[in-house]
Amino acid sequence: MDGADASLIPSPLVGEGGARVAQRRGRVRGNADGLTKRQLLPADTIAHARSLRRASTEPEKRMWNALRTAFPDSKWRRQVPIARYFADFCSHRAKLVIEIDGDGHAHNADYDAARSVTIEHEGYRVVRFANADIMANPDGVIATITRCLDAFTQKGRP
Repeated sequence: MDGADASLIPSPLVGEGGARVAQRRGRVRGNADGLTKRQLLPADTIAHARSLRRASTEPEKRMWNALRTAFPDSKWRRQVPIARYFADFCSHRAKLVIEIDGDGHAHNADYDAARSVTIEHEGYRVVRFANADIMANPDGVIATITRCLDAFTQKGRP
């Protein structure tokens, strides 16, 4: 085949010369456009989550240490964006969110309820603890979380 004949061969690009269009098969991450939930978040979300982690309160620091020590297989994350909220602690594996309510949360019961409903709609269970509980009774808090995780594993999940 000489150079003149080679120019008549169609390009294998999509839409030219009968090239195959890639098909989505099986379980594919993301929406119809291939974007994941994280990619759909506003641009400043990750920076805001980082600033929340750096500004942790003492009860949050204690809870973080307790979760990582008591439940290392649950792979906890801090200040996780879920829908339009930031969950204090989240285990994606166990589908469990732990919220720590400071003193100001007593005045925001409606906001907290709406927040919990939204997070539960995303498929997570929400457990709330007051700052005072974490500081005064950390063993009781860990026992409550253990029961939540046990209930998760009894549903046939690893």
